[in-house]
Amino acid sequence: MNKGDLVNKIAGQAGVSKAQAGTVLDSLLDGITGTLRKGDRVTLVGFGTFSTSQRKARTGRNPQTGAPLKIAAKKVAKFSAGAELKAAVKKGK
Repeated sequence: MNKGDLVNKIAGQAGVSKAQAGTVLDSLLDGITGTLRKGDRVTLVGFGTFSTSQRKARTGRNPQTGAPLKIAAKKVAKFSAGAELKAAVKKGK
């Protein structure tokens, strides 16, 4: 499913136009992104939690040459699925 498919599904289930559904989805994603950018967490009970994590600098290897590479430290986004989402996926619904 891509963003367009998701907009169509939201519009159909909520009984709103595709433009309105797209605006709502964009607002949701902007809100999550902005909150993560500040270093805060976003918890959607039953669905999951979006958070950030700091990865330490490390040494890797170039897969073609085997030469060592320095990989810089960075902040990354994480998602942890909630209990209801895990159960729904397990059931195949």
